[in-house]
Amino acid sequence: MDLSALKNGRFPFIQGTKPSIKNSQLLISTGIPSLDHLIGGGLPIGSLFIVEEDQYGTHGRIISMYLVAEGVVTEQPVLIASKDSKTFPMVLKVPTVITDTKLSSQMHHLDEQMKIAWRYQNMKVVDPSPSGGQSFGHYYDLAKKVDIEKIEKADVTQWYDDSCPTKDSTFENSSYSKLLQCIQDTIQKGQFSISETPAKRQVLRIAINSLGSKLWSSDTEEKSNQDLLKFLYLFRVLLRYSYAVGVVSVPVECLDNSSGVVEQIEHLSDIAIRFESFEGTKAERNPLFKDFHGLLHLRKLPALNTIASHNPEARDLVFRMCRKSFDIKVLHLPSEMGDTAQREQDDIEPNGGCGSQSRNSMLDF
Repeated sequence: MDLSALKNGRFPFIQGTKPSIKNSQLLISTGIPSLDHLIGGGLPIGSLFIVEEDQYGTHGRIISMYLVAEGVVTEQPVLIASKDSKTFPMVLKVPTVITDTKLSSQMHHLDEQMKIAWRYQNMKVVDPSPSGGQSFGHYYDLAKKVDIEKIEKADVTQWYDDSCPTKDSTFENSSYSKLLQCIQDTIQKGQFSISETPAKRQVLRIAINSLGSKLWSSDTEEKSNQDLLKFLYLFRVLLRYSYAVGVVSVPVECLDNSSGVVEQIEHLSDIAIRFESFEGTKAERNPLFKDFHGLLHLRKLPALNTIASHNPEARDLVFRMCRKSFDIKVLHLPSEMGDTAQREQDDIEPNGGCGSQSRNSMLDF
């Protein structure tokens, strides 16, 4: 999908997408403009986005909610899957888009004035605008849920499996096969394959929650990990040949990483981030983090159609879960915790001794 193809008109405009000027990839929004900006402007079509959950799994679901919400607003089809909890209550919690232009503008510039070190005065927090001020993605109010009528009109496919794990010819836990089959059927039915030529081209958004949790387990930890890696590999192959994007949250805290399975998961992904919650840790009482709920680690950034991956301006990232919004910001050192105090001490002249004269004068012996 390169820009030359777009210029020649070989495939039509797709609602809710934009071409990247950096690597000629077609992008969709995650529903969180600041996250779009961090990963290079948005999610490339055909890519696999891994969200490594924190120990409570709360914030991984937030990404799925935003992804579904953006799909509803842009009228893009959505497939949401989970084995840990029923999907319908999750869909009902999808936030509503902010249509008030004034309020949306406030959200765009909603960065509280923080007392930061003098060396950070000219630095920005994570820019909510992914493309230099051009509109892409929307802002949502988490305190208000989308109307049920909009959900009913939206093209949302739900997959939930509460059956006991059984073995089949491909996986030790057949739930993986069932989900893979559901994804294949949805791609075929909606003509999302790159070989299809539908009258109206659309992009399928796929959100899978808590993949690889204990409910996805088989007889042994080794077989469970093999199932998870095999599924991600096959899933990525499907995405590569489809107008679709996959966002998968994985409870890495529950995995036995003695064999390096987490690193293998990241290797199979195109983009990977990790949430590190402060809840229940010493950082929760640290004054440096009093305004935030955890750290956001960029584990892998996309390197499609380019030699090097996207390199954001900053990697010291924190997140905050507010009543109405989910915010990602750059962590700045407060002035009292930075090195300004040392510099101020350097500027103070000593009161006596051999250094009592000006710094420019000769020392007395």
